[in-house]
Amino acid sequence: MRINVDLLKEFEAGLNPAHPEKSKIPARVLGYGEISTVFEIEGEPNLACKRMPIFRCREELDHYEAIYHEYNRILNDKIGISVPPYGFASFATDKGYIVCFDIQEKLPAQSFGDKLIHTLGDDDIMVLVRLILRQLKKVWDFNRASTSLQIGIDGQISNWAIKNFDPASPHVGAETELYYVDTSTPFIRKEEKEQLDPELFLRSAPSFLLWLIRWLFLEDVMTRYYDFHLVVVDLIANFYKEQRPELIPRLVQVANDFLANEAGTLEVTPITVREVRSYYREDALIWTIFLAMRRLDRWLHERILSKPYIYTLPGKIKR
Repeated sequence: MRINVDLLKEFEAGLNPAHPEKSKIPARVLGYGEISTVFEIEGEPNLACKRMPIFRCREELDHYEAIYHEYNRILNDKIGISVPPYGFASFATDKGYIVCFDIQEKLPAQSFGDKLIHTLGDDDIMVLVRLILRQLKKVWDFNRASTSLQIGIDGQISNWAIKNFDPASPHVGAETELYYVDTSTPFIRKEEKEQLDPELFLRSAPSFLLWLIRWLFLEDVMTRYYDFHLVVVDLIANFYKEQRPELIPRLVQVANDFLANEAGTLEVTPITVREVRSYYREDALIWTIFLAMRRLDRWLHERILSKPYIYTLPGKIKR
């Protein structure tokens, strides 16, 4: 993939994190992750650029870059989960921090799962979720066959997009192919040792909350994506956030049918609607508090400490 690193450097130098659209090189936010913000940068309209200003030294960054490439290769080449064409760029900034951009080919917004569940019929949505479950099963089939390497994955609906999407014919069938896009958090364990430094998840967190987040949440974040049952629960619970809660009872039926039949050999515990609801409430509370504290941290940086706040925060999230 061709990457204009000079443009990225100029964009970073003139970035207004609070209002990216007002930056020297304007940008549009395509999405937010736990440790990244995804931009479409003026001058590169065909790329989705995931900005991660979280690294403190070159050694940290080099290790991350290596596992980022490895994760993409394993998913695409060994497991059989397609990822979009991708690239990577990094550099030290004049402001004293290191930044990297995980870059992917930009896909049509309408092709992503969180948009599709508002445009497809309910039957097609069930087909889409079953297709996602089949992709996820590949991960646990791989893990089961491997003695030293384990892969985790965040299966939520917004991380999947339809390949070769035709907005004039938004239909999902058994032969529909998917892309998986969330490769900026490369969950890889080798000999049971996590390769992604969990402390990276804390870099954008307020310093006065690090001890609490590390104690309460960090282990959960780093382990849930290796548990097929929890990944499926998270996938279905995401329909609360995406404003389609009425589909959840039927989705639970689809998931349990899949787990009992197509994934029967994995012996995954069935899911309940009550479990999905409880999981979502707890998860929503955690991230609502976390985002509120990050906003407080931004206010402290800008108003009290007179320091720049280098992260871009989402606006109000409807849950």
